[in-house]
Amino acid sequence: MKNTDFNKVNELLQTPKRILITSHTNPDGDAIGSALALYGYFKKKGHAVHAMIPDPAPSFLSWMPFYEDILVFSLQENECLKAIKEAEVLLSVDYNNLNRLSKATIPAKESGAIKVLLDHHTGPSNDFNFLISVLGTSSAAELVYDFIIESGDKHLIDKEIAECIYSGIVMDTGSFSYSCNYEKTYLIVAELFKTGIDGEYIHRLIYDTFSEQRIRLLGYSISEKLVVLPEFHASYIYLTKAELDRFKHQVGDTEEIVNYGLSISDINLTAFFYEKEDMVKVSFRSKGSFAVNEIAKKYFNGGGHRNAAGANSFVSLEKTIRIFLDLLPLYKNQLAKVY
Repeated sequence: MKNTDFNKVNELLQTPKRILITSHTNPDGDAIGSALALYGYFKKKGHAVHAMIPDPAPSFLSWMPFYEDILVFSLQENECLKAIKEAEVLLSVDYNNLNRLSKATIPAKESGAIKVLLDHHTGPSNDFNFLISVLGTSSAAELVYDFIIESGDKHLIDKEIAECIYSGIVMDTGSFSYSCNYEKTYLIVAELFKTGIDGEYIHRLIYDTFSEQRIRLLGYSISEKLVVLPEFHASYIYLTKAELDRFKHQVGDTEEIVNYGLSISDINLTAFFYEKEDMVKVSFRSKGSFAVNEIAKKYFNGGGHRNAAGANSFVSLEKTIRIFLDLLPLYKNQLAKVY
């Protein structure tokens, strides 16, 4: 399916509509920031709007504007089903396949709403009537900014909407450490600061509100569970469900753990595996030209960006790690020459 012009979606939304904004399961900062920015924007435009996620977001995002208005399918199923049924427009942000909605997938696919995609990941599915898929952007939040600007509504980006967009950009670039080699990203951030946002304060809200147990889990992960494979310029960290329970794991507590394996000199690929009730969550990070989204897609049916990707594995933790270890010799030469 070909990309849709921004203008076609703008034409669709010229008159008030019942809009349902959705984002993916295990929502991260970009998913929440993007959805809430759109929520605030569409409310200003006079639309009847809801925002819905499949399961709860990490608690450290709860400070964000409009956060209390988000519907969570796993906690508010009846309200979510009603919102899906009544929606005239279903807008998917920061994911490109309705299968990423978990238990909300079937109701969303069966919905008669016009389905619009606003995303920056590779390989969008055929679930959508309108497709805005832009790979060369730092984050879905940046794409939301572009959408508002192309709608001629820059004046509607107030401090609250700007905080949501800025937070999404910050968290999807690892505080501007990857997927951010675009001049445009920084020009947009400069415009956001003109609304009066406080970047230092937002950073503290995102990164300096961790629980004691989360910090102890991080320390344990690095000191006890980090495996370094210098011959492959790779590393990985793994956690069992029992270990997560030991540290009273909450949603979001494992965020950023994967990045520590990549901070080691001469390590160009890292992975993080953690065990859940019915699957193993897998996260990948890489440096330079090494594309972890290809590994996630080829070996784990996942996806993402060149330097940051993820997947779900439905075999045991031990087998999942074995798959990862077995593929490293295939990429040994590439990993030694990352640029």
